[in-house]
Amino acid sequence: MGERVAAAELAFDGRDRERFRSRLTACQDVFERMLAQDLFEKNRKLCGIELEIHLIDGQGRPSMVNRQVLERIASPDFQTEMGLFNLEMNIAPHKIVGTMFSELREEMDTALHYADRVAGGYGAGVALIGVLPTLDGAHLVRENFTDEDRYVMLNDQIAVLRGEDFQLRIEGEGEELDAAFPTIMPEACCTSVQFHLQVTPDGFARAWNAAQAIAGPQVALGANSPFLLGKKLWHETRIALFEQATDFRTVELAAQGVRPRVWFGERWVRGPAELFRENIKYFTSLLPRVGGEDSEAVLAAGGIPHLPELRLHNGTVYRWNRPVYDVARGKPHLRVENRVLPAGPTVVDVLANAAFFYGLVRALADEESPVWRRLAFSEARENLHRAARDGIGAEMAWPGLGTVPAGRLVTEVLLPLAAQGLDAWRIDPRERDLYLGIIEGRARSGRNGAVWQIEQVDYLEQKTGMSRPDAIAAMTRRYARLGRAGAPVHTWPVGGV
Repeated sequence: MGERVAAAELAFDGRDRERFRSRLTACQDVFERMLAQDLFEKNRKLCGIELEIHLIDGQGRPSMVNRQVLERIASPDFQTEMGLFNLEMNIAPHKIVGTMFSELREEMDTALHYADRVAGGYGAGVALIGVLPTLDGAHLVRENFTDEDRYVMLNDQIAVLRGEDFQLRIEGEGEELDAAFPTIMPEACCTSVQFHLQVTPDGFARAWNAAQAIAGPQVALGANSPFLLGKKLWHETRIALFEQATDFRTVELAAQGVRPRVWFGERWVRGPAELFRENIKYFTSLLPRVGGEDSEAVLAAGGIPHLPELRLHNGTVYRWNRPVYDVARGKPHLRVENRVLPAGPTVVDVLANAAFFYGLVRALADEESPVWRRLAFSEARENLHRAARDGIGAEMAWPGLGTVPAGRLVTEVLLPLAAQGLDAWRIDPRERDLYLGIIEGRARSGRNGAVWQIEQVDYLEQKTGMSRPDAIAAMTRRYARLGRAGAPVHTWPVGGV
């Protein structure tokens, strides 16, 4: 959904939808012909990172200054997100080799420190946290959409399909949230990190299936979103929140089996074409804007089509692992976009999560007897929701082990595989050990961002007598300070104010 959409292009009628559907189907046909003709780039082993950011004021509360901050930064590496209190930072693609993680760390640290300094000029700062816990209902109003037409139009299109308020119902341990909102603005509570991995057409299915298989363990280790609207809910509440905040289905449509817009999927795949076909089959176009390209004519003339309708529609289907078609330097390529993890807590934590992901996907994709032939798809899906609910203490299903604690699965099985995968990428062994060591530290200590947030709020409530809102605000301020200091979250102390 990163494209800008002009206001003049946002008045859609039935004919627009018919034209878009026709173009979308033509794009799918062209895409499949390109696969058959072996036109895709194969030799570049690249990754990329997108990181979403919250802007907070000195009290730890959301600061509605993204437009001012972006204008001052004046860099295409930073873009808007849905809420006035959100930004997105994009890191240029890197070759997966050698000291890649050190290079990424330097770039991300430099960019985030600069953004933090610029935000400071407006009384704000940056925070890398899955759900900003100081957000309340007064912040989640239509007026706080970023002032770009595409966000309002996306909201309006989903709202028309739904025809009633969006319901948030999330049960935690002893606390629950039951609230309704007229817009999809609660989605802006969520900030995530997205890992991109460029793959060949022949390697796509193995990489995507591997990413699906490890989604649960990823979230268990990286959970960082335990509070929403003052309630202590899931360790990664962001998963349930995102699924519900943009759900266009009424109760009746859900009961009929209509697929949700935020989707894990329903089976392992054999190639990329079937995922894009599912997009056409199951999901109404939200932004039926027809582009100027005749993709069939471009391909027939020996050119490389950009497939604008296919890409636009794909950007409004929120798979936890999304297929991506793109063109760079005049060559088409495929990527897997991993979307399950929250932002933060620090740059080194983000890069540890990245090392775990890229290493595991490589190792699992290379196996002769891949895990998805031994793990039921329904178990992989359930692993994700167990991890979101219970975090690092979740029980995970895995072939050969049955159901075991996430920490045991990681230390005994997944970390060795991730190290093997990073070796196959030819990552510097010192970097492999540094970042996988952070993952091991979380797994053995049982502490990630969610656990730290919960422990810190519990301390402030029980030891100092703070009310829940004051404790959450104080925790958020301390979180931001520790996040700027940069030590991995499993080493953060609990206490103080």
